[in-house]
Amino acid sequence: MSRFLERLAAGPPIVADGGMGALIASAVPRLRCPEEANLRAPESVVDVHLGYIRAGAELIETNTFGANRTKLAQAFLDDELEQIVGAGVRLAREAREIAGRDVFIAGSIGPDPEGGYAELALLLEGRGADLFMVETFFELDDLEAAVAAVRSVSGLPIVGLMSFDADGETIAGVSARDAGARMRGLGLAALGANHGAGPAAALNAIGQMGGDGAVLAALPNVGLASMSGQRVVFPHATPAYFGQFAAQARALGAGIVGGCCGTTPAQIAAIRAAVDENLAPAGSVLVRERAQATPPAPTGERTRLERLLDDETFVVSVQLDPPLGANPEALIETARAVRDGDKAQFVDVNDNPRARARMSGIMASVAIERFTGVETIPHLTPRDMTITGLESILLGAHAEGVRNVLAVTGDPPEAGDYPGRGGVYEVDSIGLVELLGRLNRGEDHYGRAIDAPTSFFPGVAVNPTADDLGLEAERFHQKVAAGARFAMTQLLFDVEPLLAFRDRVGGWPIPILVGVWPIRTIETLVRVHNEAPGIVVPEHVQERYRRAGANTRAVGDALGHELIAAARELAQGVYVVAPFRAPLNVVGFLPELDQPGAHAPVDTGVVPAEASTGRTTDAGTP
Repeated sequence: MSRFLERLAAGPPIVADGGMGALIASAVPRLRCPEEANLRAPESVVDVHLGYIRAGAELIETNTFGANRTKLAQAFLDDELEQIVGAGVRLAREAREIAGRDVFIAGSIGPDPEGGYAELALLLEGRGADLFMVETFFELDDLEAAVAAVRSVSGLPIVGLMSFDADGETIAGVSARDAGARMRGLGLAALGANHGAGPAAALNAIGQMGGDGAVLAALPNVGLASMSGQRVVFPHATPAYFGQFAAQARALGAGIVGGCCGTTPAQIAAIRAAVDENLAPAGSVLVRERAQATPPAPTGERTRLERLLDDETFVVSVQLDPPLGANPEALIETARAVRDGDKAQFVDVNDNPRARARMSGIMASVAIERFTGVETIPHLTPRDMTITGLESILLGAHAEGVRNVLAVTGDPPEAGDYPGRGGVYEVDSIGLVELLGRLNRGEDHYGRAIDAPTSFFPGVAVNPTADDLGLEAERFHQKVAAGARFAMTQLLFDVEPLLAFRDRVGGWPIPILVGVWPIRTIETLVRVHNEAPGIVVPEHVQERYRRAGANTRAVGDALGHELIAAARELAQGVYVVAPFRAPLNVVGFLPELDQPGAHAPVDTGVVPAEASTGRTTDAGTP
């Protein structure tokens, strides 16, 4: 048995060090990554090690958490991997010798997307590490792969650690209970939680991970970090708080207790004192689990759009742009006119078309449904929001009764109000459809349970006139595979591209709504063809407008009606773009529905606006 395992079995708990990388990054300016300090500022690394040893740590970790070729390549340091790792172990051993204390040196190994764990383990053991800390993992499969790779080249003890939130789940949706059950079968010297949301989260996690005599380990962050300018700021957790954390971790079966990001020698000294004094827990720092929300009773109700498409009823939507300001009256007035005209069943609302900041399409749709009773199809782009923001606005929309969502990529940011700014795009439109599917299954993006499943009806955009039709067809199939239930085309001025694309994809796998825009002037038509991304106006259509002279409005209306008639044979519906400056005119353009009574009038008690507000922007398209 190794000296480390003997000490772990003999007790009391081994006190580990604290947040190495965070202290190094704050002490050495302009580091490309904390591990670079092993070469650029070795004296600072030794000083941090010595600070923890003198505070009472008997286990210190090498400054190698991110020392793998994948992460080092991002800082152009991958060619110096061996030097960085070798220096990391050497500096830890130097600190041990200076302190003159019996200290274990753990080779720190973090997640590596390329799986170079065996190479790192060989380097760490070859330079004198006593054990390995395989830490801050979120996926069980990744942790198991790392442990297997390390074990394939070394017989040193391994401590396995995962990172959990306050609810005892990793960001990948792995529960602490499931993690403990699988990790106990890996033959680890100890298993537990590090990093994460703080001491209470770590205690909650290890409380679920124990069993079968497993030795636990708890090395949490000092708490949740925040940003102050360019600095990362941690909470002011008192040493006494960490002393109580150590007492409770020991009571739960922890054989290794230490810290991670934000913890300093002051917190480690408090842990040391608590262990030496065999401090008894005084109450609990664990927060009571919140009461589980009662899921709403499932209604089984499908959206009107879903019902009509399932019944193969031809559907008509009117596409509107949300206002540039905070006044929704003109938008609501137009939706009310669509409802009362009884020529369209739905209103679809763009999401910041042309990347220009407007009222949220989701929030505009909430207002329309609340005040007019018209079912909406809001567009949503991941361009402007993180995954957290997308989930948040979707859950809010669902609570307000909005169910149809059209996932779109969105126009490039360069076209909008803030050129030079990049889009967020943590997911693309395919990822957004997948997110909607997860929410419908009662999960968030990472697979963690939410209070109750949603019932969104997701749609996607498709462009039969795209420059790269092969790529467009491939992405369309990916969108369908991700869970899309209907699609809306880019604006079309001829049915031939629709027919060709249908043949390319082997027929429509989901219902299709065709985009129709009855353009009234030759100037707008030419500008759209030449300047609007993704829109193609065939030459024969342009010639038809040129021949019309002063009668282009009649040509636009006639062309629009022809496309709607053709769509009745080739698709399952249309959406019609309302005129920008006079959106109410769309009601006069629309032909009669085959199925009258599209809307029952809704008395909302809202006084209609006296006049429509002019809108002067280009159309937002899927």
